[in-house]
Amino acid sequence: MSTAIQFDPIRLPSEAEALRKEVRAFLQDEIAAGTFDPNAVAASGFNREFSRKVGAKGWIGLTWPKKFGGQERSFLERYVVTEEFRVANAPVRGHFTADRQSGPTIMKYAQDHIKDDVLPRIIRGECSFCIGMSEPNSGSDLFAASTRATKTDGGWLINGTKIWTSGAHNSDYMIGLFRTSPSTKENRRHGLTQFLVKMGQPGITVNPVVQMTGIHEFNEVVFENLFIADDHVFGEIDMAWKQATSELAYERSGPERFLETFYVLPELVRVLGNKPDTRGAEGIGRLVAQLHTMRRMSVSVNGMLQAGKEPTLQGSLVKNLGTLWEQSLPSKARDLAAFSEADPGNRATFEELLQFATMIAPKLTIQGGTTEVLRGIIARGLDLR
Repeated sequence: MSTAIQFDPIRLPSEAEALRKEVRAFLQDEIAAGTFDPNAVAASGFNREFSRKVGAKGWIGLTWPKKFGGQERSFLERYVVTEEFRVANAPVRGHFTADRQSGPTIMKYAQDHIKDDVLPRIIRGECSFCIGMSEPNSGSDLFAASTRATKTDGGWLINGTKIWTSGAHNSDYMIGLFRTSPSTKENRRHGLTQFLVKMGQPGITVNPVVQMTGIHEFNEVVFENLFIADDHVFGEIDMAWKQATSELAYERSGPERFLETFYVLPELVRVLGNKPDTRGAEGIGRLVAQLHTMRRMSVSVNGMLQAGKEPTLQGSLVKNLGTLWEQSLPSKARDLAAFSEADPGNRATFEELLQFATMIAPKLTIQGGTTEVLRGIIARGLDLR
C-alpha cells in the first residue's frame, strides 16, 4: 500500500513579508553602490565583504537559537531572505552553505569548543563551508562512499577523493562523509561517519572542475593521509547516515533549487512585450503556474521544518521538480520567443542569458542530488521499491 506525500498548507506570515521589504531595500542599496550586478549571471557569487554585511544585518543564523548567536526567527522568514537573494543574483556563496546546513550540524553534533569558535564566525559572515559527500564512483549515492577514515593515535587518517564539491577552493571548512567501517548486508548505510575538516592544510589537494561557461564552482578534493583529530568527529561513529539524511531537507527544499535559471523568465516576458500572441501568453502562463506550484511546495517544506518535522521526502520532490523545471526553461523560452520581432536591441540580452542558462543546465542535476537518486528516494517513500 503506497503512502501519499503530504505537503502542509502554509502561508508566509506578515513578519516574513515585512522582512522581505527590508531585504529588498538592502539589495537595492548594494546594487546602487556597485557591490554586485544582478544581471551578471556569470559571476562567481563569492564575496566575503557582502557576506559580512549580511551577517551585520543579522540574516545569517536567522533561525538559530540565541544561545549560539542566532535570532530564533522562523524558517519562513529565512525562506524570504533566500528567495530575495536568489532572484537578485546576490553573491551569497561565502556564507550560504554554512548558514543553511553546516551551522545546524555543528550546533547538533560538534564539541563545545568547536561551537564556540566556528559558529560566531559563521554568523558574522567570516567563515565559509563546503560539503564533502559525492565521490567519483558513487555520485550522490551517499551510501556508496568509499573515501576512508582509518583510526590512528588521537584521530583519523583520511584517504580518497570527493568530487563536485561546490566552493571547496574558497572554503574554510568542509563537513565530510567518510567510511569508517564496511557496510553490512543488513544495512548498506552502516559504516559512514561525519568529520569537520579544516581546509587549506597539508594532505588536501583541491583541483578545479571548470564548467563549459568558464566558471569555477565545482572541485575535486583529494585527501592523502590527512590527519583529523578525534574531537572533529561529528556524532556517532559509523552512524552518520542518520545525520546526513536529516540534512537533505535543508539542502534540497529551498527556492535556490528552482530559481537558478529564473532570470530567463522575466527577460522572456520583456521580449514578448505587453501584448504577446496566444501561444506566447499561454506559454508564459504555464511557466508561471509551474513556478508558483513549486514555490508553494517549497514554502510548505520550510513550514514543516519550522514545526520540527524532517520532510526529507518532500524536499527531494521539490529538488527533483525544480531541477527539471530550471533545466527546461531555456529551451521553452527559446521556442516561445522564436517568432518575436528579431530586433537586436530587443534580443541581445535575451540570447546571452539563454546561452548561459543552457550551458549551466547539466550541472543543476549534479548539485544537491542527481535526479535518479532523488527519484529512488521518492519511490522508497511511496513504498514503490
